[in-house]
Amino acid sequence: MSDDALPQSDQIAEAPHPRDTPVLFGQTHAEESFLEAFNGERLHHAWLITGTRGIGKATLAWRIARFLLTTPPRDGDGLFGAPPPSETLDVSADHPALPHIRALAHPGLYLLRRTYDEDKKRFKAQIGVEDIRAMQSFFGLSNTEGGRRVVIIDAADDMNVNAANALLKVLEEPPKDAMLLLISHRPAGLLPTIRSRCRVLRCNALSTEDMTRALSQSGADAAGLEAVAELSGGSVGEALRLIHGDGLQMYATLLSLVETLPRMDRPAALKLAADLSSRGKEARFDLFERLIELLLARLSRAGLNLPQAPASEQEPAILARLSPGPRAARAWAELSAEALPRLRHGRAVNLDPQSLILDMLWTLNQTAAREAA
Repeated sequence: MSDDALPQSDQIAEAPHPRDTPVLFGQTHAEESFLEAFNGERLHHAWLITGTRGIGKATLAWRIARFLLTTPPRDGDGLFGAPPPSETLDVSADHPALPHIRALAHPGLYLLRRTYDEDKKRFKAQIGVEDIRAMQSFFGLSNTEGGRRVVIIDAADDMNVNAANALLKVLEEPPKDAMLLLISHRPAGLLPTIRSRCRVLRCNALSTEDMTRALSQSGADAAGLEAVAELSGGSVGEALRLIHGDGLQMYATLLSLVETLPRMDRPAALKLAADLSSRGKEARFDLFERLIELLLARLSRAGLNLPQAPASEQEPAILARLSPGPRAARAWAELSAEALPRLRHGRAVNLDPQSLILDMLWTLNQTAAREAA
């Protein structure tokens, strides 16, 4: 089965793969920072591309990879001296290397990501040390086209401890003419020694205008864009997950349930838990987890009177009642810090998903009851 026919851990369902995304919106500063280093012949051997999930980090990595694999080094010793500075990462659409890059068949390109197990019908949970060793073998192969070698790691957050230590050795003694592009949604979780050996490219959340253009490029229906943009926090990836996963409807259902706190509507809670925990609903559970995290953050912001656009007509009144001041804001923030890791740990060790959802909802109810008292 071809690579494109299998699920890909670095692609959002029903959205183009980052290597197929023609235009990157909202990350001009990051692109300019890289080009400044390239033109000044100060290219580092490893770049850590950071920012929240879904804002274009992988698209930027692929733009850099295409640029490096199709642009000769700036060598001032030639007959005509150094070429003029590059002003963009754009590559001519008819460049002969692009089909090979697109097919992951270019000899100077290596993509490291969580792989898909066809037998178990799921992705590997982590990037392991054997994956790093396979990458090291790539460096040992001869590059028939010469020039640079580029590795994209999407995402570095997925590495387990052994893999991270193995990668650290590569960063400490980088292969000649190699560049590693590490994508990270949570750079604070990486080994400090890995972070210290990379130059950082920070990507920003997108503006509403850039969100609109990016969603249009992806072919998504932008109905309810203002609410989607607010809930996604400027992340196109999150916006696409909300659109394709019916996230606005799920958030409305969650708000309706939260509106009954601290006397939670138990039948409604049981119905929601049963729906999200049935077989084949893992993606829906993922969306629920993200929306719970978002709801807790919005409750905290409401208590601190921080500006945030409403995601629905009912939301402001619900947030104001449950989080009327700084004390409540602190309580919701503490709940987020305690309950969300418990939920994620429970999923990681395969606890009953319905029980995990009900536990989270009951914890919300208990916190609301304490604050009401």
